[in-house]
This record gives sequence, structure tokens and C-alpha cells, in this order.
Amino acid sequence: TTPVRSPQSNGMAEAFVKTFKRDYVYLNDLPDAATVMARLPEWIEDYNRSHPHKGLKMKSPWEYRAELASNE
Repeated sequence: TTPVRSPQSNGMAEAFVKTFKRDYVYLNDLPDAATVMARLPEWIEDYNRSHPHKGLKMKSPWEYRAELASNE
């Protein structure tokens, strides 16, 4: 069994954090935490707009939501 509150118990969240660090945090010159916090809204918007996700049939979160809305 996987212990509660371990990284292995929430694979989807861990995958997001790994991707986010790789594609945003590590690619930028970030002098301090305040700079990271200031950039977060922009990065999250970009992630939701442009990153396909296996769990969403290789659509970005925005594409997936738009598809769901059009089927209502």
C-alpha cells in the first residue's frame, strides 16, 4: 500500500508539478519566490491553453472544457 500524503498517492498532481517545473520554472531566470509568484497566473493560463493531457484524450484543459460545453 501507498502511505497517505506521499507523492505516490497522488500521481496526477505529481505529474502536473513535474511538468510545470520542467516547462516553466526551470526555463526562466527567477531571482526569487516573489518573481515566481508573479508569473504563476500567466504560466497557469498558458498550461491550460496549450498542454495536451493523456487523461483528457490528448486535449489541453481548455480544449476539453470547450468540447464538454459544446455537447451540453
